[in-house]
Amino acid sequence: MSLPRLNILVLSLSVGIASVMVGCSSNPKKVTDTGPKSSEQAYYQKATVALQKGRYDEALKQLEAIDTYFPTGQYTQQAQLDLLYTRFKQSDFAGVVALADRFIRLNPQHPQVEYAYYIRGVANMEQNYDGLLRYTSLKQAHRDVSYLKAAYQNFTDFIQRFPSSKYAVDAAQRMKFIGNELAENEMSAARFNIERKAWVAAIQRARWVVEYYPQTPQIPEAIATLVYSYQQLGDKDSAKQYTALLQANYPQLIKSNGEVNLWAARHQGSLFNRFTLGILGRSSGSAEVKNGEVMIQDEQPTHWLNRLSFGVFDQDDTAPPTDEKP
Repeated sequence: MSLPRLNILVLSLSVGIASVMVGCSSNPKKVTDTGPKSSEQAYYQKATVALQKGRYDEALKQLEAIDTYFPTGQYTQQAQLDLLYTRFKQSDFAGVVALADRFIRLNPQHPQVEYAYYIRGVANMEQNYDGLLRYTSLKQAHRDVSYLKAAYQNFTDFIQRFPSSKYAVDAAQRMKFIGNELAENEMSAARFNIERKAWVAAIQRARWVVEYYPQTPQIPEAIATLVYSYQQLGDKDSAKQYTALLQANYPQLIKSNGEVNLWAARHQGSLFNRFTLGILGRSSGSAEVKNGEVMIQDEQPTHWLNRLSFGVFDQDDTAPPTDEKP
């Protein structure tokens, strides 16, 4: 046998053996789902015990079994609410959002659907701070804010639907926090645009803050930015309009020669408000979003420690409500 033919034979054998091996590896032993291994009630009891003990992986397994095998069962809807909480405790925030969307879509009239609306906003908010971003020095103004915008809209929808919910005040406080973060993001861009003399872009950013985040500590700087930018553009009428607004609310930001003190405007917000971003911890009452402003009624102040810690020492409001079971 000639050498070329020998090489061809060896190559053919190698290809054949490889094909057999690939075929074996691509046809693993099939696992057949034999259905539920216990009753719906037994699954739920195991899930409840696991949740009480903080064993979230085990709870997830039991709750997903109910969701899969008993789609119209007695415990199904409560199990789905518990799944939201379990996923949240596992820091699977994207999973929480997806499950909350599904629960809202399938159960729009459920007596506890407000929890799905609320936890969806919290999960989107957490996604903004998830991962290594929690431990970096990168300011929020320099990050992507898409999750914060989604959370802000989630909480707006929630408060408009459930203004008297037990979660309403917490949601309103979170909206204030997010509003300050988003306003600072806009003003950071406005400052950058001023540095490169992009006056129109700076005006757009500052005007957005004035129109959509009127309760934030960035408002003095936003108005001052509008005055300064319009002056640089030579738009005397617009500059005069916002100068009057600045004079009426923050006269100390106008110099004796009539020019705006932009540097002072950037430091107008109180130090405490910039550190706490206006959040004073959870409290009782109701909330309302009106004309872009978040209003909280009948507030009861919480302990000062909770105010400075954003309420993290309060009761866990992310826990789902429970229905009475016969």
